[in-house]
Amino acid sequence: MLASQGSASSNATPLARFQAYFESLTPLTLTEIGQIYAADARFKDPFNAVQGLDAVRRIFAHMFATTEQPRFVVLHALGDATQGYVTWDFHFRSKGRGGRNWTIHGASRLEFNVQGLVALHRDYWDAAEELYEHLPVLGTVLRGVKKRLRVD
Repeated sequence: MLASQGSASSNATPLARFQAYFESLTPLTLTEIGQIYAADARFKDPFNAVQGLDAVRRIFAHMFATTEQPRFVVLHALGDATQGYVTWDFHFRSKGRGGRNWTIHGASRLEFNVQGLVALHRDYWDAAEELYEHLPVLGTVLRGVKKRLRVD
């Protein structure tokens, strides 16, 4: 089943509710996270592995504290009442002088509990390609390693 742009209404599918919340996430909407995530939700990405609603909330709060204008755009969503998969672009601007605009491409695997709340949110994205390769010194090293390992 393909999820369409949905509202956060209670009669929307769990995946549609997640998508609407994810795309409209702001520091103010973090207070509503318990309407989307279960109290014992697990979250994992390339940098974090946490469990519990407060820990998941802190992940997103940290995102707002360390980036400017962060927002997610869901490109595709597929799932049912028990699980879902979304591909997304995460747009943000790095903080500080010389901040630049970034776009990270990724995907999330979601599992929903019987109440339709997110019990597992697992993000998949390539931190090396999407982030580290763009850093001055580390990026040069990683691009060199990648070039040597590539089959021509």
